[in-house]
Amino acid sequence: MPSSLRIARVTLSDRASAGIYADLSGPEIERILRASFGDEPTILVHLIPDDREGIAATLRALCDDEQCDLIVTTGGTGPAPRDVTPEATRDVIVRELPGFGEAMRAVSFAKVPTAILSRATAGTRGRTLVVNLPGNPRAIGECLPPLLPAIRECLKHLQGG
Repeated sequence: MPSSLRIARVTLSDRASAGIYADLSGPEIERILRASFGDEPTILVHLIPDDREGIAATLRALCDDEQCDLIVTTGGTGPAPRDVTPEATRDVIVRELPGFGEAMRAVSFAKVPTAILSRATAGTRGRTLVVNLPGNPRAIGECLPPLLPAIRECLKHLQGG
């Protein structure tokens, strides 16, 4: 991957964004991405509430204005009424890549049968790949590493390779 790679990690949580508890999921994403991509990429950090319009606006700005190559979200993928990350993501992406969510659910289901409640998805907008991850740091550690080969391949395609 080029050293100019721009990555955003976006934590979606009403409580973490209000300071009620610390964001542990975002740093776990960054740890895994740094282990894979090294220290060269620029990583932008966002912590915002579970609000569909706010999430969509943040994702659009990261794609269009910040020109991120990769955006990885955490949180808001479950069945609760405030879990609106997949809907906000679909509001922004042009092409959905449902295989990412399918792979995460398959990996997690073997360990946690309730993992099938996740509605995580992924897709592209222009040259940006957006991937939704669960909001649990342990689940991120299980789900993100197996996705890295597909993420790398997708970024090559989006960058014209």
